[in-house]
Amino acid sequence: MAIDRDQVCVFIPTLNEEPTIGTLVHEFMEMGYPHVFVMDGNSSDNTLEVARAAGAEVTIQEGKGKGAAIIESVGHFTRPYILMLDGDGTYLPEDADKMVAPLFEGYDHVIGNRLIAPDKDALSRLNLFGNRIINEMFRIVHGRHLGDILSGYRAFTLEGIREMRLTEPGFVIETEMAVESLRNEQKIDIVQVSYVSRPGTATKLRPFHDGGKIIAALYRLARRNNPLFYFGLIGGLITFFGLITGIYVVWEWLNGIEHIPLTILTALLIMGGIQVFMFGILSDIIYANQQELRNEIQNLQHDISQNERR
Repeated sequence: MAIDRDQVCVFIPTLNEEPTIGTLVHEFMEMGYPHVFVMDGNSSDNTLEVARAAGAEVTIQEGKGKGAAIIESVGHFTRPYILMLDGDGTYLPEDADKMVAPLFEGYDHVIGNRLIAPDKDALSRLNLFGNRIINEMFRIVHGRHLGDILSGYRAFTLEGIREMRLTEPGFVIETEMAVESLRNEQKIDIVQVSYVSRPGTATKLRPFHDGGKIIAALYRLARRNNPLFYFGLIGGLITFFGLITGIYVVWEWLNGIEHIPLTILTALLIMGGIQVFMFGILSDIIYANQQELRNEIQNLQHDISQNERR
């Protein structure tokens, strides 16, 4: 299906991207993407002026962080398709057409996978290893491998991004978008994209600090998409500690020593762990029923729209 670039809003969240934003906007304009929207996080350099001079529509965000920029921008989108990328020059406009093409074929969410063949200096070995570990953890927790859940190069339908319940203000937003896309059963495509070293701006990422926050978010967001894993892990840990104390209590009892308070604690831990695990099972059943009801509503809405067109 042919791509109508006039139907695409190129969305670029920025923070101190003066060396790269002008070139980036110019390249998209030259490629035939006339609608470029920049949400700026109160840059201290000339990012705003450079972006406006290049022809972009620029708005200053109220909140702080990349996630806040994306959340605030949703209300500004009017085009049916959105192409999102970072403003630091690490993603290339040359990949834009293949990023938005799946949207015109019926996909809701496209993720640009930069981990297949990044430039030699674009990602350190530590960052590359960390990204792959996080993607594997995402597969385990949320049940699907999406290639590169931390990618900043994405494309959405307007309806697709509006139905996401986004709350994370910082870099965790990409992880939340992937979780929300799965929760809403969106049709997701993964496209290989280039990833190059930063041409003039320093990285804002802190590998260990931000990596820890992302891993914590993977588990926290499981409440929405995989409650059995979320509550099951808590219940399993509580039961495990109960079994450890229980082994100690039994060993001491066999040697003629009684620990009544510890015995009571052991029983409480084991019973409490089992109850939390059962709560996870019930939550998973409720979640499955909600998804089934959601699908029925969507099918009904589709049938109604088809009948109206006739």
